[in-house]
Parts: sequence; structure tokens; C-alpha cells
Amino acid sequence: MPELQIISANVCPYAQRTRMVLRQKALQFEVVEIDLKDKPDWFAEVSPYSKVPVLRHDGQSIYESAVINEYLDEVFPVPPLMPSGAGRRALARIWIDYCNSQFCPLFYQVLLSQDVTRQKELADKLTAVFHFMERQGLQALQGVGPYWMGDTAGLVDFTFYPFFERLPVLKHYRGVTIPDDCPALSNWLAVMSKHPSALETANTADFHINNYRKYADASAGGITAQEMKP
Repeated sequence: MPELQIISANVCPYAQRTRMVLRQKALQFEVVEIDLKDKPDWFAEVSPYSKVPVLRHDGQSIYESAVINEYLDEVFPVPPLMPSGAGRRALARIWIDYCNSQFCPLFYQVLLSQDVTRQKELADKLTAVFHFMERQGLQALQGVGPYWMGDTAGLVDFTFYPFFERLPVLKHYRGVTIPDDCPALSNWLAVMSKHPSALETANTADFHINNYRKYADASAGGITAQEMKP
């Protein structure tokens, strides 16, 4: 087995996060791609949550993308992906948690809802989240740099970006995208979409729209939010 191995699924935004970090660190690693609809028997032994990604390194299996990414930043500290100073690092972890606990669940709720009235309510909530990210996140923290916390991409950027790569899905199925009055957020997305780690792990808008159709369209055999999590 190589020093680093990631068990991944090309469709999964959480796995994309870690593949972006591995590339940003210029690490050599092996990708083991699995089918989330037909997971191999051995997968339960390395992923008790039955989710990707899983990192195998130094005799350990490490899971949960946020945990994996901080682990990689600690074990392979160059280039650093967390800001210097305990206070700034705490802010970075707050935004990583915000993405995982607030933004991502709402992203999926908007997509999965089949009730038109509920879709509108959720879309309004997501628009408010975009405004919060614009004003309390990027405008407050990025300074003169284009990234979330300065002039270099870090773990906060890699945490959010895979879901923004999938924004065409929400626009296509629900008419939701970044509001016009969020220029910092729009500029961040434009910059991140050209980042080498994003380009090397990217899928097209059409790929995502086709892949998420079964989640957005009940007539295509829509599934539940719990089933959607890989």
C-alpha cells in the first residue's frame, strides 16, 4: 500500500474536499474509487460511518473530511492551510463548522424538497445564508486577499468550494444561486474555480445536474436526505 491512500467517490463533495487538500499539499497518493450505490464488503471495516472519504495512512483509517483535512495539515505542514494565531485558527474552525452544520444541510434541503411552498421558504433561508457568508465571513476576514481568510487558499476554502461547484444544480432545479449583492462571494467562487486543486478535481455542471436529478426530481426516484449523505 502507498503511504497515502484515499477511498473516494467522484460524485461526493466531501471526498472532493480531501482530494483538493492532498493536491494542494503536492502529496503522492492512491485513489480507491468506490460505488456509493454498491459499496464493497470491506468498506465497513475501514469506515464505520459507511461514508467517504477515508484516508489510510501510517496504519490508520481516518474518516470525516474535516478531521482528515486537519490531520493532513498537521502531519504535512507545508504549505500550511490554517491561519497563524490561535484566534484566527478558531475562526477558521467556526466557518468549517458553519459549512458542515448550517450551509450543507440547507443546500440539501433546498434540493430535496418537493413542495413548492417549502422550496421557496428554504430558498429564502439559503439566500440569507449567502448574505451572512458575504458580510460576516468574506468581507470581515479576507482582507485584500481573494480567499476566505487572506491571500492564500486554506481549509475553509476547500471546505466550502465543492458545494459551490455544485451550485448549478440548485440554479437548474430550484432557481437558487449567489445573490447579486454578494460580490465578494461571487469573486471568491470565480477565483476558486480556477485554483489548481479545483481544476484537477472538477466535474462539469452538466455532470452534477445529471447526477443530482434523482435527488431533486421525485419522478426520477427521489431519495431522502439521510440516503443522500455518502
